[in-house]
Formats: sequence, C-alpha cells, structure tokens
Amino acid sequence: MMDAVRRKSITKIAAVILGLIGLFAGMRLLGVQELLRQTLDRIAAMGPAAPAVFIVLYVLACLLFIPGSILTLGAGFIFGVFYGTLYVSMASIAGATLSFLVGRYALRAWVAGKIKANPKFEAIDEAVGREGWKIVGLTRLSPVFPFNLLNYAYGVTKVSLRDYFWASWIGMFPGTVMYVYAGSLAGSLTALGSRSGGRTTAEWVLYAAGLLAAVGVTVYVTKLARKALQAKLNV
Repeated sequence: MMDAVRRKSITKIAAVILGLIGLFAGMRLLGVQELLRQTLDRIAAMGPAAPAVFIVLYVLACLLFIPGSILTLGAGFIFGVFYGTLYVSMASIAGATLSFLVGRYALRAWVAGKIKANPKFEAIDEAVGREGWKIVGLTRLSPVFPFNLLNYAYGVTKVSLRDYFWASWIGMFPGTVMYVYAGSLAGSLTALGSRSGGRTTAEWVLYAAGLLAAVGVTVYVTKLARKALQAKLNV
C-alpha cells in the first residue's frame, strides 16, 4: 500500500517537472521573448495608459511562469530608470504575492498532509516558517533561483505572507534597478537582452553578490534543517 502511495506521489512530481519543461520549451518554440518585445512596442505607444497595461502584463507573466527579464529591461527603455524601477517593483511584488497565495491556498493543504505523515519534514517546515524571511531574502538576491517557481514554492511553506512580502520586495530591488538601468541604455526594443556589449561592472557585482547569496542560503537551510531534526529527535 505504501509503495503504491509513494509511486503515485513520484508520478505527480514527475508530471509537474515534465509540465514545466514542456512549458519552457513551448515558450522558446513560440518565440515568447519576441512576442514580449512586440507587446512592449505597443505599450510604448499607449501614452498615459502604458504604465497600467505594463503592470498587468508583468503580473500575468509572473502567474504564467513567463520570464520577466525582457519586461524589466523594457521598462527601463520605455519609462526611464526612476519610473521603470517603480513600475517593475510594484508589478513584480504584486505578481509574486498573487503566485504565493495561489500556492498557499491551492496546494498547501495537499503538502501539509504529506508533511504530517513525515515528522522530519514537519520539523523542517516548522523551522523554515520561523526563519523564512532570511531564506526568502537570500534567494531573491540570487539569480540562481528561478523567480516564478519560487513564488509558488514559498506558498506551500509556513513562511508568513508578511515576511514573504517584505523580504521579496527588498531582496528583488537591487536586481530590478540593475535590469531597468541596463534597459534604459538600449538603443531599441529589439536590442533588449542582447549581450553584444558585454556585462557592466554593476552587473558583475550583482551577480557576484547573488552567487554569495546562493551559497549562503544553501548553508543556512542545511544548518536550519539539521537543528530542526536534532530538536525533533531529542523530544
């Protein structure tokens, strides 16, 4: 009976992974990046309505697992550094929060049932819930961790919405400024995302900080899990 349940769980996980792979492959085949550039071109001609349309598009991209780097660069080109940063910051945290809520209320009950069946996972989940803001902040600083996937993943942990919101917003801000600034320097929308000119010093600094954050969160989560398991075993 247990083997059948385990096989069913593995099958579900494999289906999700294959679905994500298919989604990303489909986006590449359908030329989503080029479609986003064309959409940004239309938004640029919308006048006063442009910011609202851009924010809605960005939020939808978050919910649909569409990479937002082109949109962030496009904000710099269309709106400039100050307003581009403002609009992307508003849109990214709105999209991240909505994705988090979907993950929490659509998937959390199923995950909670699985966790209760495994005391070790339950202990780790409790620990992550208490220290979650640190983990969220570190992962948001690093480009190694996939933004859209994390939005849903954090929803199935015990991280509070308040901690998730503020840690995400603050952690994403440096990267937002960097990408918006890079977009403001582009000669045209078609040039967005091209690397013909190489990376700037600011980009290298941010990527180095992101790498350190990735190492930091890995070490921290490992340490946190070890302490949680030890406390559970000592009860």
